[in-house]
Amino acid sequence: QVQLVESGGGLVQAGGSLRLSCAASGRTFSRNGMGWFRQAPGKEREFVATISWTGSIISYADSVKGRFTISRDNAKNTVYLRMNTLKPEDTAVYYCAARPVMLGSASVSAYDYWGQGTQVTVSS
Repeated sequence: QVQLVESGGGLVQAGGSLRLSCAASGRTFSRNGMGWFRQAPGKEREFVATISWTGSIISYADSVKGRFTISRDNAKNTVYLRMNTLKPEDTAVYYCAARPVMLGSASVSAYDYWGQGTQVTVSS
């Protein structure tokens, strides 16, 4: 079992930045592929970014590529999402997720563990 707690969300103006954190506890964190997803009101949960347990394999959704950066610190059992040049369409609840294999995935169904989410609101 892996417990995940997100933090760092908030209200920001368009063009601003935020850094989300996801603290993990429970089973060995460093061998989990991790992902960030988001869900806007009335929409399905969508992929944002994913990272392998070594941090060497990373991928992003096209909508955030070049603006968001995912990283992890296995010594701190934490994964991060740095979000720059935020847009109103980035407004959503952001979730981190873990899966019991070393590679990440862009698929919601590939993850076994989810955090409660943190709200990000970008005003225009």
